[in-house]
Amino acid sequence: MTESPRALLHLLYNGAKAVDVVEASLQLGLLDSLEGPAPITLAELSARHSLVPGRLYKLLDCLESLGLVKREQDTDALASARYSAVPGLREAAQAVLGPQSRERDREKFAWRKLHGRLPEVLRGQHSISPDDFDWPLRTPEQLEGFETSMAVGLPPILESLRQHARHLWRDGMRVLDVGGGDGSLAAHLTREHPTARVDVYNLPATQPLVERTRERFDLGPARLGFVPGDFLREPLPGGYDVLMFVRVLHDWSAQTAQHLLKSAWAALPSGGRVIICEEFRTGERLAAQFFWTYFLIGVDSCVSRLREVELYQRMLQEAGFEQTRVLGGGPFELVTAVKP
Repeated sequence: MTESPRALLHLLYNGAKAVDVVEASLQLGLLDSLEGPAPITLAELSARHSLVPGRLYKLLDCLESLGLVKREQDTDALASARYSAVPGLREAAQAVLGPQSRERDREKFAWRKLHGRLPEVLRGQHSISPDDFDWPLRTPEQLEGFETSMAVGLPPILESLRQHARHLWRDGMRVLDVGGGDGSLAAHLTREHPTARVDVYNLPATQPLVERTRERFDLGPARLGFVPGDFLREPLPGGYDVLMFVRVLHDWSAQTAQHLLKSAWAALPSGGRVIICEEFRTGERLAAQFFWTYFLIGVDSCVSRLREVELYQRMLQEAGFEQTRVLGGGPFELVTAVKP
């Protein structure tokens, strides 16, 4: 569908309509039916979901034009047309267009602030003001909104960690989730690894958020701890077997990211492991991060950006880590390394 610039621009121009079509298909359950073991006819689809056949045919044409659905039709009879979804369509639609979150509310906000004004923004004549978006975050309200929105995106991260659990974890481990938000990731890890203790290292103002998460998951401080601190000004605490940076390093300059990995090396014992979970710079990730990159065009205080996985590998080696590995195959890639 996007084999030419013109085709791509046609699709982008009609992007809001395309999203509406996919969202409706997800809400109606059509994507579940289309991902069955065999193609399904229009007659079967319309009967199963109580939809008007002629109108459903046009919606399926829209999905086909987007390259999301394949059609087989031997005659001009609409009812006999057979459809199947491309592999992974429902999962992708759920991940991108699922339940409303604060992150999507922020997307609408960014659109209002920047849409139609990019020439002014690029000339330095218009910006997102600190009152609208301040980085680093400073007020309790900013912190709560940001950390809560980050927790919404945990499912694919957890799935990636599960896929490589045998390589990453061991019984009785002590884990420090650096910049661990409201503690939601740490809470999930303690549930999945009952002998583990996972502590969150974050700004002191986030402690009430972690305590709230602890209560929600019915965990005591011995299982889900909180260590207040500021990694921009203080060394990382010791006493842990694993230090995790989950969607943290990309928010800072390369120099700050390198400093944090050196601080992790200093904090870990021999044999200790560091885990980096990021959206690395690939075609799929660039597309997924389009909104955030668009928003940041108008923000100078935040240097957040996607980086190549090879850069993090070099940073780990320069910090003194060995046995660096890239673990793929899941929704997120992970980079791990061990202190000798």
